[in-house]
Amino acid sequence: MKPKAFAALLASANEALEHSRGQRSLKTTSLPRLVEPMSAAEVRSVRKSLQASQAVLALYLNVSTKLVQAWEASRRAPEGPALVLLRMIKLQPGLVDTFYARPTKSKRKSA
Repeated sequence: MKPKAFAALLASANEALEHSRGQRSLKTTSLPRLVEPMSAAEVRSVRKSLQASQAVLALYLNVSTKLVQAWEASRRAPEGPALVLLRMIKLQPGLVDTFYARPTKSKRKSA
């Protein structure tokens, strides 16, 4: 075994021994809490609050329209990054405007 690798291994073993004797505390990391699942009604509510079609919501979340339809029909449930984004949009609907310029309805001038 190379001397450098042996020294690192010995140092690790000594740290483990110190910890078992209560002479060393381990570094701990706090994990973020899990995101609450979202029901079909909540997904539909988020979409309607944005005044968006299923296709537009799918574009916002970078998922397929079929997946949004499945969420709203309770055949599937949002998960992973899409679930996190839906929860964020539910709390702050204006967040979508930060990334997507939504078209505004302009009134035509009559001649």
